[in-house]
Amino acid sequence: MVELLFDDIFKIERLNPDGKKFDKVTRIEAKSEKFDMFMHLDVNSEIYPLKEGEKFSMALAPTLNLDGTPDTGYFLQGNRKSLADRYEYVMQGKLFRISESSGHGGKAEIDASFGGLLMMLKGDPSHCSKFELDQRLFLLIRKV
Repeated sequence: MVELLFDDIFKIERLNPDGKKFDKVTRIEAKSEKFDMFMHLDVNSEIYPLKEGEKFSMALAPTLNLDGTPDTGYFLQGNRKSLADRYEYVMQGKLFRISESSGHGGKAEIDASFGGLLMMLKGDPSHCSKFELDQRLFLLIRKV
C-alpha cells in the first residue's frame, strides 16, 4: 500500500490573495482542518475551478502506484489502477525547499513546483518530517 506523505482536508479562505496574475491559474489560500496547516497552491482553474469556502481533500504522495513501488516517470495505458483513480485533479512535481523557523512554536515550510504551478505548505514541523529536498511528489485533490 502506498504511504501518503501528507493527507488533510482544506477549506479555501481566499482566491488570488496577491491579485490575479495569470488567466488560467488561480492561487488558493487554504487552511487544513486536522493539522492546522496553511497552504498557497496554484491550480489550473480552466481544468479544475475552485471557489472560496469550498473544502477539498489534498494528499501528497511519492508515487501513484498502489503497492508503493517507485514511479517510473512514464504513463502506461491500460487497466492498471493507481492512486490517481481516487482523486479528481493530480499534478506531478518536485520539492525544492524545506525551511524551519527557530524558536518555540517554530513553523516548517515546504515549497514544491508542479511544472511552474507552486505550492507552499506551512505548519507544525512534525507534519513535514517525511519530506526530502528534491523529492518527486504527486499532489492529489478531490472536493469533499
